[in-house]
Amino acid sequence: MNYLEQRFSVQFNYKVFFTSDLFAESNKLLENFLAERKESGTEAKILFVLDEGLVTANPSIPQKIRNYFSNADSFQLVSDLIIVPGGEAAKNNNIYFNQILEAVHNHGIDRHSYLIAVGGGAVLDLAGYAAAVAHRGIKHIRVPGTVLSQNDSGVGVKNGINYFGKKNFLGSFVPPVAVFNDEQLLLSLDTRNWRSGISEAIKVALIKDADFFYWIEDNVAALKDRNLNVMNQLVKRCAELHLEHISGGDPFELGSSRPLDFGHWSAHKLEQLSQFTVLHGEAVAMGIALDTLYSAISGRLDGDKAQRIIQLIRDLGFEITHPLMQVKESGSPLLQGLEEFREHLGGRLTIMLLSDIGKGVEVNEMDPGLLEQAGEQLHAISGAGYSRKVTA
Repeated sequence: MNYLEQRFSVQFNYKVFFTSDLFAESNKLLENFLAERKESGTEAKILFVLDEGLVTANPSIPQKIRNYFSNADSFQLVSDLIIVPGGEAAKNNNIYFNQILEAVHNHGIDRHSYLIAVGGGAVLDLAGYAAAVAHRGIKHIRVPGTVLSQNDSGVGVKNGINYFGKKNFLGSFVPPVAVFNDEQLLLSLDTRNWRSGISEAIKVALIKDADFFYWIEDNVAALKDRNLNVMNQLVKRCAELHLEHISGGDPFELGSSRPLDFGHWSAHKLEQLSQFTVLHGEAVAMGIALDTLYSAISGRLDGDKAQRIIQLIRDLGFEITHPLMQVKESGSPLLQGLEEFREHLGGRLTIMLLSDIGKGVEVNEMDPGLLEQAGEQLHAISGAGYSRKVTA
């Protein structure tokens, strides 16, 4: 056999910073980071993509950004700050993806420049994907503006947009050069978005860290009361667990195992079926509840522990089910999510379930009949309140 073979590896290294009021002129964290990375003889431009919802809640942000870079001789800020809708609307319409690419083209944003995205996970996904494909990759910095993006999506390596009506059908695995978590951005969140990101912390705790799960239980009241110090602790521990997973196994998801997608197969489908009126974190909470009940009904998880998990979800104010989550027959729209998840994984269905709090177990098939039972139990529990027992 006559052939040539090439093999090489590329090391990725990025830091997740935790700060307060990132764009205050007295806060030199971002400025120093950019100055340290500037290559001699190059002109570094900075293009911002901002989440419209974040700007509405923090109307001073655009001017603060302009003021921050007004005296930075080493960097040229593109004064045309791009503002796109937050949430899945940013990823559902190609107009915003094209808008970013046009700005990269029109303002000469090259591979020595930076695209900095500020906002929720959907806007970070959109901007990251645009950065990944423009010039085969321009430097991308994330400034997550929600609990969900600070503790999960914003610290990861995935970018994408929705296409063909499917979540993240187009995307890339490209890490940012840095992530800056600004606690002040969380203060402007409404109650729904403050709570939404906590579901991802429950998720990672359930599959990786029982002590973290118990800590969340102990701090339900503080989290609901919007205690920023407690939320910062949750965000940081959740981010740590996500980063440990990314660095420890299959960061670009070449295999079929997706532990961090626990509860997500149904969540992604619910988002689509609800036309994204259900927030991602809300859908994940319901997906966790469904897969937790399924784990119990299928004999993998103790029923009392399943009930404890569901009670935590409810204590935090989440709904545990939705009319679109019901599995009534083999052709149920929700079950189509399993097939789409299989396709997304590359051909082999691999679902994370629970064998204990803090311990996940992977399976390669799910029984529609047991899923129907799990959905019915969740509906009954939701209507009956906390006294309803899980039937394993």
